[in-house]
Amino acid sequence: EAVIGVVLALMRRRGQQEHVAGGIVGEAPQQLVAQLDAVLRADGAAMRLVDDDQLGTGAHEIVAAAIGLDVVEAHHGDVVDLEERHALGQVAHVDLERAWDPLKIRDALNWHLQPARVACVSAEVAPPDFHARFSALKRGYLYRLCDRRARPVLDSGRVWHVPHRLAADAMHAAAQVLVGHHDFTSFRASECQAKSPEKTLDRLDVRRAGDEIEIRAEARSFLHHQVRNMAGTLKLVGEGKWSPRDVADALAARDRSAAGPTAPPEGLYLVSVGY
Repeated sequence: EAVIGVVLALMRRRGQQEHVAGGIVGEAPQQLVAQLDAVLRADGAAMRLVDDDQLGTGAHEIVAAAIGLDVVEAHHGDVVDLEERHALGQVAHVDLERAWDPLKIRDALNWHLQPARVACVSAEVAPPDFHARFSALKRGYLYRLCDRRARPVLDSGRVWHVPHRLAADAMHAAAQVLVGHHDFTSFRASECQAKSPEKTLDRLDVRRAGDEIEIRAEARSFLHHQVRNMAGTLKLVGEGKWSPRDVADALAARDRSAAGPTAPPEGLYLVSVGY
C-alpha cells in the first residue's frame, strides 16, 4: 500500500501555560517526535488521518486517546496538496501537557490508530523550539506515472495511469526550465493562500523506472498544486505535444490557463521534510 510518513512531535507547552508535572510547576518542556506511515488527508489546520471508507479522526483526538491527556496544539509540516495524496515523510507536532516515554507513545498511538492504515514507526525527543512547519528547510515530493497500456492493479490509486509511452528524457529536459527562482503563477492553484507566487525550485528531475515515470521535486516550500500542475505540464512534453519552449512560455505567462492540466492526486507523494 502507498504509505504516508507522519512525524509527530509531542511536547508540553511552556510560557503561555504552566502545568504541574512530577510535582514541579512549569518545568522545562520536552518534545517527542513519532513517525507514522499511512494514507493521510489533512484539513489544513490540524492533521487528519483517514481510512478510505471512513471519516477521519483529528490528530488531537488520536493522541489524547492514546495517552489520556488533553492535547494543547497540533501542527503538520506541509499544507500543500494534502487532499488524497500519499507521503513517506510527513512531519507534524502536537503540544501535550507532560512528557512521556517515546516508546510508550509510539505503541499507544499504534493501538489507537487501528484500523486506519497508520503505523507509528519511531519516536524520539525533539528540541523545545521545534515546529513541524516553520522549522522546515526543505520539502521533497515524488510524482509517479504508470505509462503502459495495461492498467496498474496493485498500484491502483497510487499512480497516474497514462496508457501510452511517454518520453522521459524530453520531460527531464523541459523540467530544467522550471528549476530556479521564478514566479510560478502558471503552476499555482486559484485557491492557493501563499502570499507570493515566487518560489525557488531546487530540483525537478524526471526518470524512467520500468513502466513508470518518476518526477522528483525539491524546494523549501511549494505553492498549492504546484507539483501536480508541473507534472500535468510535463506529461504534455512526454506525449510530444509540448516542447521545452512551450514550458518556458507557460512559465513566463504567469497565467494558470497557460500551463498544462493538474495531474490527479493519486500519483503524489510527500517524500521528506528536511530540518
